[in-house]
Amino acid sequence: MQTQLTQLLNIKYPIIQAPMFLVSNTAMVIEAMKGGIAGCIPALNYRTLDELRAAIKELKAAKVEGGSFGFNLIVNKSNLKYKEQLRVLCEEGCDFIITSLGSPEETINQAHAVGIKVFCDVVDLKFAQKVESLGADAAIAVNNEAGGHRGNMTPEKLITHLKDNISIPVISAGGVGCKADIDKMLSYGAEGVSVGSPFIASVEAGVTDEYKQACVDYGADDIVMTERISGTPCTVINTPYVQKIGTKQTWLESVLNKNKRLKKWVKMIRFTIGMNAATKAATQVTYKTVWVAGPSIEFTKAILPTKEIIKKLTV
Repeated sequence: MQTQLTQLLNIKYPIIQAPMFLVSNTAMVIEAMKGGIAGCIPALNYRTLDELRAAIKELKAAKVEGGSFGFNLIVNKSNLKYKEQLRVLCEEGCDFIITSLGSPEETINQAHAVGIKVFCDVVDLKFAQKVESLGADAAIAVNNEAGGHRGNMTPEKLITHLKDNISIPVISAGGVGCKADIDKMLSYGAEGVSVGSPFIASVEAGVTDEYKQACVDYGADDIVMTERISGTPCTVINTPYVQKIGTKQTWLESVLNKNKRLKKWVKMIRFTIGMNAATKAATQVTYKTVWVAGPSIEFTKAILPTKEIIKKLTV
């Protein structure tokens, strides 16, 4: 399973343990590195810069040959911590950064200056060509089977379309729950895969056992899109609470989102409210269960150690 991604990150298998809000932590990533893959954590999982620094130092101390670690940055205006998080990552060092939801230009320039690789989430060819022109090391092709904020194209269509039109490596994100899925993505031309949802039900994941068990009990048919978390359509498990509150914006949000002057602020408020709700659901036992996941939980049959999940994906 040697590909351009394994060469870029010096890893055994072409797999990135995807960064997941609230879920990802250093324990998961350390086990990922031991298993021969790369692990990634959202910088927003840390409330303070000191906590982020401590996490980087812990991962650097635990790094093993054949493993790699990185962090995800939300690079649009909704993330008020972005610039300071980028500064800390560049000061402390990591193997790679994954950018999402905005222009990666500043991140690419600063990260490359200190030897950090940058992979950029993209959902179409236009943005893939843009990040390539900015110097990105790879494009992460977020397809319509991804968990969280997903794209609109099927894995095969998106991978082949990008592969035919850009020269940087394409990493597929979405629709991977077993080794056969990885083989399929590689056959389309991907150089690796980013896998998230199967790791939610890991022993090391930093969420409640109820969230983990939901990934076991529910399946692909139970995943729905909601606009009630970040203002951008996001996939969640269709729990009774999600059914109760609905998946569409309120009428007031819909009206305000049409106002060009107010749209940015409305989206920022919705992002804050939604993230607080998701945090409570993921870290507390509550009836307000808003659990983010993708359809690949179909293959999740038990809560397992990260190393066992990696075996399922590679053997």
